[in-house]
Amino acid sequence: MLDLDLSGKRAVVTGASLGIGEAVVKELADMGADVVFCARSEDGVKSLSGYADTVTGFTADMGDKASTESFLDKVEELGGADILVNNVGASPSRNFLYMTDEDWQDLHELNLLSAVRCTRRLLPKMREQQWGRVIMIASGAAKYPNAALIDYGATKAAMISISKSLAKKYGSDGVLVNSVLPGLIRTAMWERAATEIAEARGSDMESVLEANGKGVPVGRYGTSKEIADVVAFLCSNAASYVNGSSIEVDGGTGAHI
Repeated sequence: MLDLDLSGKRAVVTGASLGIGEAVVKELADMGADVVFCARSEDGVKSLSGYADTVTGFTADMGDKASTESFLDKVEELGGADILVNNVGASPSRNFLYMTDEDWQDLHELNLLSAVRCTRRLLPKMREQQWGRVIMIASGAAKYPNAALIDYGATKAAMISISKSLAKKYGSDGVLVNSVLPGLIRTAMWERAATEIAEARGSDMESVLEANGKGVPVGRYGTSKEIADVVAFLCSNAASYVNGSSIEVDGGTGAHI
C-alpha cells in the first residue's frame, strides 16, 4: 500500500490563495499535514484558512525580502517545516526590448529569491531530523522557452537548477528536493488571457479555452488538482527514492527524450 499519510508533518506553501497553491494546501491537509501558507490577499488568507483546523494562513508579499522574512519568522515560531512547496510566482507577458532592469529584478525577487530565502531558512531543521521535502513549482516554460515569457522562463529554469544542486547536496540528509513543471493549467491567469482574446474575437472564454486545449495531446487544459496530486506524492514516503527530478505535468506537451 502506498504510504501517503502526512500526519505529524508541517508543510509550508507559498502563494497559496488561488490556483495551484490553493489546491496543494487542500491536498496536503487532506493527507493529514498541518499546513501553513501565505498570500498577499487578506481575503484569500481568510477563505483558505477556513478549509480545515489544520490550515493556517498569513499575509505576505514574497517579492519583498522583509515581508518574506517576517512570514518565515512566524513559520519558525510554529516549529518550522518538514515540507516546503515553493509555489509563489508571476508570469507577465512582455516584450524583451521594453523590459527594464527593475522588471527583471522584481520578477527574480518574487519567483526565484523567495524560493531561495524560504529554502535557506527551513532546510536546517529538515537536515537535523533527517527527513524533509522541498518542491519547486517551476514550469514547462523553463524547458521550452517562450519569447513572451522570457524572464519568467529564466526564473523557473533557475529554480530547477537549484533544486538539482540541493538534491545532490542534501539527499544523504534525508531531504529530497524535486521540481514540478506544470504545462497548460486552467487557472485565473489563463482565464483572464482567454477572456481578452475572446473579447477581441467577439467570442467567449470557454470557446477560446477549448480551442487552446486541443493543442495538448490529451486534448484539454490540466487542473490545479492534477498538479497538487503530483506534489502531494512527492511530499510523501511513497516518493522516498525520488530526488533531483523535474517532473513535467503537461498532458504530453513536452516532446523530448
